[in-house]
Amino acid sequence: MKNDKMKNQYRVNEQIRAREVRVVGDDGASVMSTRDALDLAREQGVDLVEISPNAQPPVCRIIDYSKFLYQQKKRQKEMKQKQVKQEVKEIRFGPQTDEHDYQFKLKHAIEFLEDGNKVRAYVFFRGRSILFKEQGEVLLLRFANDLEEYGKVEQLPKLEGKKMFLYVAPKKAGVVKKSQQKRDNERREAEAKEVARQQAEENAVNNGLFANAKGGEDILKKLQEED
Repeated sequence: MKNDKMKNQYRVNEQIRAREVRVVGDDGASVMSTRDALDLAREQGVDLVEISPNAQPPVCRIIDYSKFLYQQKKRQKEMKQKQVKQEVKEIRFGPQTDEHDYQFKLKHAIEFLEDGNKVRAYVFFRGRSILFKEQGEVLLLRFANDLEEYGKVEQLPKLEGKKMFLYVAPKKAGVVKKSQQKRDNERREAEAKEVARQQAEENAVNNGLFANAKGGEDILKKLQEED
């Protein structure tokens, strides 16, 4: 059934209605009358296959039709295998999710996005908890901010019935950027390390041998001048 459908996609030999065609092959392409192209195909014991009917003139190949269909089927299979299957992973929250549970679900969301999947996070409001919908929105906005490095928001928090949804799609490989918060944290850590290093050097000088040695200050000053 599938093969019959593929066969009907192409005109072959006498089915080709154009007066002239562009015949392509390994050695290039040439425009000729359809009759001459058919004669050439017969001489080679193969078929004239119209592969691009909308071109001017239509493009054809001289090839065994069965072999051509096999090549097309193989190409479609390879393309299908190369396509990345993207799934939508769900993360569920309550309006009063505790910090430990939040961090646990954040970790899973990061893994989902790194694997190339979308994340649909939602807060479920049970009964009177719908009164805390603002709290649920704040939670989802925080979730989106914490995932900024790994994904982009496709839909901001939106209430649908008793659920408020947030959709996050993975960022393309190679374009992941650090969030401003992470950059600020790294800068502060670097500054703190530099201050600690300078303090350690100062303590080493004040408490070291130079502080107790005769003429130590002069020696230390000389070393500093050389630096």
